[in-house]
Amino acid sequence: MFTVISIMIGGIALGFLLRKQRMTGVHRVITALIWLLLFLLGTEVGGNRRIMENLHTLGVEAVVITLACVLGSCVCAWGLWKVLYGRKGAEQ
Repeated sequence: MFTVISIMIGGIALGFLLRKQRMTGVHRVITALIWLLLFLLGTEVGGNRRIMENLHTLGVEAVVITLACVLGSCVCAWGLWKVLYGRKGAEQ
């Protein structure tokens, strides 16, 4: 946990120091890394024998909670996108 927090604080500090620099393409790198992390998470879950053997016991409730979380995340991400980039289009 300390490693994760330290990396995050380091990233905040680096972002603060480089805030005047124009870093083009960073969003593409971040998107690619998120896709890679999701893929690796899927392979980790798929490779875990205990999870795969007990998948049927998770039940409908777990599936509903999962779908609600994914839907909520998508709606919030869409809303954030509209707030951040909706204003940018209006200013131009």
